[in-house]
Amino acid sequence: MAAGWLKQHGGVSYNTIAQPPAQVRNALGRLGIDCAKLETGPEDHEPLRIWDYYTASLGVKSTEKLQQPSLKVAEISIHFIKEQFTRTPDPNRLLVIDDWSSYSRFNDEKNWVEFLLTRDFPLASAIQAHNVGGLMKGMHSGWVYNRLEAMAGGVVEVKTEEEGKTIRDLIRIRKFRSVHHDREWHELKIGENFEVTLAK
Repeated sequence: MAAGWLKQHGGVSYNTIAQPPAQVRNALGRLGIDCAKLETGPEDHEPLRIWDYYTASLGVKSTEKLQQPSLKVAEISIHFIKEQFTRTPDPNRLLVIDDWSSYSRFNDEKNWVEFLLTRDFPLASAIQAHNVGGLMKGMHSGWVYNRLEAMAGGVVEVKTEEEGKTIRDLIRIRKFRSVHHDREWHELKIGENFEVTLAK
């Protein structure tokens, strides 16, 4: 998704919590994205901005230019108020957070969910950007999923099914606010460069 957005000349801010920034760059590189080129430009408006949240989860200091030194939402919240909410509108930007579930390692449920509802979601609206976040199924209480799904404009589910020796990756749109959509499961095809497309 991020690679496709960049190829259409949109901007991407990728907050990587589940993997090191180098892995994100490698994955985008396999899809034809020149990360070094796109990570340069006017400050705060680079076409590609990769924020390192991952290193904080290891308890060490990041060497990345864009970094979040803590995954405690009380500390991240201060950063959001001081820096993020002062940004100018950027309607062609996609905000990607690869693993919201990781917040649960450092915060209780109510605190990190309230952080998303009062900081993360409103930020996208404030700068007129598009927000996509990943959440692991079966890791949290029903309250977490209900609160976040109620706020989200859409919910996309991805799952893996095993049938004998065959493994199938499937996707469906479960919710898309104010837009008629297909709710059926569709199979995904993963290419040699790990590009994901709908199977024909």
